[in-house]
Amino acid sequence: MELRTGKLLDLTHTLAAKLLEECEYPWQALPKIGEFILSLGETLSRGDYEETEEHVWLHRTVKRYPNNFIAGPCIIGPETEVRPGAFIRGNALVGGGSVVGNSTELKNVIIFDNVQVPHYNYVGDSILGFKSHMGAGAVTSNVKQDKSLVTIALPDGMRIETSLKKFGAVLGDHVEIGCNSVLNPGTVVGRNSRVYPLSMVRGAVPGNSIYKGPGETVGIR
Repeated sequence: MELRTGKLLDLTHTLAAKLLEECEYPWQALPKIGEFILSLGETLSRGDYEETEEHVWLHRTVKRYPNNFIAGPCIIGPETEVRPGAFIRGNALVGGGSVVGNSTELKNVIIFDNVQVPHYNYVGDSILGFKSHMGAGAVTSNVKQDKSLVTIALPDGMRIETSLKKFGAVLGDHVEIGCNSVLNPGTVVGRNSRVYPLSMVRGAVPGNSIYKGPGETVGIR
């Protein structure tokens, strides 16, 4: 399975392109997100973006509903909705045309353009590709219970070491995650794939496939 950055993600749909271009694998960007946002924020057009709080840059077309919290460093792109109850804990780069929904929590993430995390989602230490979507209640689990470093289990039984203690998931472009699914630490879902509702996913899911359950992944016809 191909896990390299350019095979999973279309970098024309994120302000984090420069950061991700330097990473052979997308999860290598996770420890650098906060510093990158701080640097990028200072270069944003003041005609397009407003620094609403310290190190929080919102495009002037962002629709921010009442009763949410945004901590810096954070950048949110044009036409994105931040709905009531959203909790953005910092180190969050959110693209344009996206939805951060009610009771959704973000922390140390890159959210590409046109991504939806609309209802009761937790997304931590993760990257969500262009037009990916997490159904209601779907969450990432970003730390192993024994606190050991995260590895990625491949379909052939091999494992990739990430050297990261915190790593939730990478979703390729156009990925659909079903409602109330859990993406365990080190989950990578390839482009154009779907995950059934109520799934518990671990390791790498090939692109253009449907994940029905452990050991049951089929190609999309």
